Amino acid sequence: MTTIREEMWKTRGILFNFAVSDLKIRYRNSILGVLWSFVEPLLLLAVLFVVFSTMFKFEIPNFPIYLLLGIVCYRFFQNGTSLALNSLTNRSSTITQIYFPRSIPGLSAGITSAIMLVCELAVLGIFMASFQFIPPITILLLPLVLALELLLVFGIALPLSVLNVKFKDTEFIWGVVLSAGFFLTPIFYQFDMLPETIRNILQFSPMVQIVTMAHHVVLYGILPSINTVLYAVGSISAITIIGYLIFRKYQSRIAEDM
Repeated sequence: MTTIREEMWKTRGILFNFAVSDLKIRYRNSILGVLWSFVEPLLLLAVLFVVFSTMFKFEIPNFPIYLLLGIVCYRFFQNGTSLALNSLTNRSSTITQIYFPRSIPGLSAGITSAIMLVCELAVLGIFMASFQFIPPITILLLPLVLALELLLVFGIALPLSVLNVKFKDTEFIWGVVLSAGFFLTPIFYQFDMLPETIRNILQFSPMVQIVTMAHHVVLYGILPSINTVLYAVGSISAITIIGYLIFRKYQSRIAEDM
């Protein structure tokens, strides 16, 4: 973990430039340009809200905000890890000609997704205002929950970036994982609605923990239990360390595998 922090601090300028570059590439040749980073989630959340509110009518307090908050949290994870998949392969020519820490593209994907998250949180705020929802004081803990999620994004982005260079099937496998993860995370339903057998398995998912904590602090004024926080921090830290070790194992052969 210390190594990751030091590397990010030493290369913070490059990290920021890569993140900004990713955003520019994402929206180049479009009429609205970077404004799409605000318009896109606004339209997407509106469509998803209509679809899920019509198809799934669960008795969940403040369901519109519950749904949209869950989607925002999951998209943060989805965007960060998806961008990381091709973060190295998209810069193959640069990598073979110029040396820079190979962790930069994967980490910058997390930074890019964090910038996109800020835009989506602004959109979420608009929806909260439209539904006249006043959040409890515990909403101030949401940045801590999202910071923990960012650590998870970094921990998965690094190995994904290098594994997709070595094993081309990684991108397709991860796409399936993300699709399944959306329905296995309590985004449009409450975790307690699941059968006990399934809950006993899914409770170990870091994204289940993160989305549940986000719902609690934003909607219901409930502080996460000590056990929940300790497990989330411990499991995500372990994932990040393992992810970094996987990255270290393959990073020396990145240029050769391209």
